[in-house]
Amino acid sequence: MQEIQLTPTSYIVLGLLDQASEATPYELKQMVDVSVGHFWSLPRSQLYAEPARLARAGYLTESQEQDGRRRKRYSLTERGRDALGRWTGAPTQQITELRDLAFLKLYFGADPAAMAEAQLAALQQIAYRGPRLFEIPPGPDIWDRLERSRDTLNELERSS
Repeated sequence: MQEIQLTPTSYIVLGLLDQASEATPYELKQMVDVSVGHFWSLPRSQLYAEPARLARAGYLTESQEQDGRRRKRYSLTERGRDALGRWTGAPTQQITELRDLAFLKLYFGADPAAMAEAQLAALQQIAYRGPRLFEIPPGPDIWDRLERSRDTLNELERSS
């Protein structure tokens, strides 16, 4: 078992697998797209390489489907669960880097009223998504619950 440095992407993979029990890299990408991807930027390609790296280091188990597309599925090991627990339990002293295009435009003279109106509309769209996704308790049926959450969001968007 090799020692590796865990990155924020590592912890995203560990955290999502803690919620979903097991997933393929593609399923991890789908989960990021409807959850942490709204507030944490990462190249989605990392979600394909990181699980294998974590498996080699003993943080995940890897199994390959015997038929069909023979996709690799990953799940947490006790070592992965412990690492995630230590990470979430340690307060963060790092100052957040904020990359906000609206703030950048405001700095260079954009109209604050027009920007506020556009930002409010954008935030209202994801406000419906965020709380519903974060209220979903983890478990093996997370995909069904995520799908129901998406259906609810689509219903809200159609009715507005």
